[in-house]
Amino acid sequence: MEFFVYHRDRPDSLPLRMELLEDHWAYMDRFAAELIARGPTLAGDGETPTGSVHIADLPDPAAARAFAFDEPGYQAGVYRDVLVRRWRNLLGRTMWDFPGGRTGGDRFLVLGLGSGTGADLAPPPEDDDLVAYGPLLSDDGALWVGTAALVRAADPDAARAVLPPELYADVEVHSWEFGGRR
Repeated sequence: MEFFVYHRDRPDSLPLRMELLEDHWAYMDRFAAELIARGPTLAGDGETPTGSVHIADLPDPAAARAFAFDEPGYQAGVYRDVLVRRWRNLLGRTMWDFPGGRTGGDRFLVLGLGSGTGADLAPPPEDDDLVAYGPLLSDDGALWVGTAALVRAADPDAARAVLPPELYADVEVHSWEFGGRR
């Protein structure tokens, strides 16, 4: 089962986050084979982390919650909240398989939240700039609650256009970069 996990940083937690960076990476190294995508979301300056995205293939919802809540930054109080949702990898690849590679162009997390009838249950036909794409689902996978995409785009507005706003209660766009040790 695939899961989307998004830890959002608590205000003023950057010093603690940086202190725990090696612990975070070591923790994530334990899940290297399960990771589909990972990386920090960033503030407008393109440098300051604001959150941490991980998409992982894990056995079940309990394992996904353990993955999210045993993370060293979460345990130490770096994050203000955590979103854990089932996810379906509609592209069938990892971020390391993305043909655009790690460089060239800006990257974004686009998170569309909704309810009711599922939307965007197939990737857009022009998916050359999609790093990862899939629906957010209830724990049992039966209920659609949104869509998460990692996308290469010229700017936040171009990234936002990946998800039609009329199909969602809210669409968030966050600068994002490929994760892992630099």
